[in-house]
Amino acid sequence: MTFSSEVKNEIARIIPTVRHCILAEILAIVYFIGTVSLSQNGELSLKINTEFSGLARKYFTLIKKTFNINTDVVISNSTLVKRKRLYSVSIVDAAEAKEVLKAIKLLKNQELVDDLPLGSNTVLLNSCCKKAFFRGAFLSSGSITDPEKGYHLEIVCSTMDDALFLKELMEDLSLLPKITVRKKAYVVYIKDSEQISLALGLMEAPTSLMSFENIRILKGMRNDVNRKVNCETANINKTVSASLSQLEDIQLIKEMMGLDKLTSNLEAVANARLENPDASLVELGKMISPQLGKSGVNHRLRKLSNIASQLREQVRRENG
Repeated sequence: MTFSSEVKNEIARIIPTVRHCILAEILAIVYFIGTVSLSQNGELSLKINTEFSGLARKYFTLIKKTFNINTDVVISNSTLVKRKRLYSVSIVDAAEAKEVLKAIKLLKNQELVDDLPLGSNTVLLNSCCKKAFFRGAFLSSGSITDPEKGYHLEIVCSTMDDALFLKELMEDLSLLPKITVRKKAYVVYIKDSEQISLALGLMEAPTSLMSFENIRILKGMRNDVNRKVNCETANINKTVSASLSQLEDIQLIKEMMGLDKLTSNLEAVANARLENPDASLVELGKMISPQLGKSGVNHRLRKLSNIASQLREQVRRENG
């Protein structure tokens, strides 16, 4: 089972305790995956289609609990994905369909208002109702990536107006989503791990949230270890590279003029480096009498490098 399925299974079992939040979640389900049909004699019917049995069960329960309406449930094979089932939950009685649509403010004066902006829907006035709507929207048209692979939560909308409304609703809940266009759909998404944690909390998915946080913490620890290892490796490579360059300079000075021609301070550092090619600057400083600090050793090694550069230039001129 995917992480996205685990989240949906958890929140599909949540039944709000108050009517206004139930209506908000029904509104989200109907708005994202619902279909309102008119028969030849003008009678309304309301149906949702989903491949997620948990959502079909939840919608059936919400309708029964709130309106005492018995819905028709039909299970068929999905035409889009092989070995997937399609669950259709229908309210075929026109009066009952109107009752639901009127309660979620999609019916006004007995007329369907399918072009009514969600932002003006009075079902979504309360913060708790916005959370319920967000949960229903995710159940109906959302997904979340396995946190082991990456951080990405999204809800797919059919129009830009819907995407902009959902973005604004999520912002009211302290989320910071973005919108992108994917083929003919508009995707509202979050990629920040802390924001996804907040979203899971808002949808009341504590088990999934704990799992997500555990993975996020472990990934953070692994990343910290990797950064430290990479940093230490880079430092080691830098130290080895510098040491090799210093050895080349000192060897050149030794061959062309002899180390005994150097000042005693430079000769001491040069001999210490030749005898201890793998030592750090701090370690070299402790081998010299009197002892030197890291900056003092580095200063003398730079002087040796300058002398070696002068000798190389001298050879170049003589051979030129």
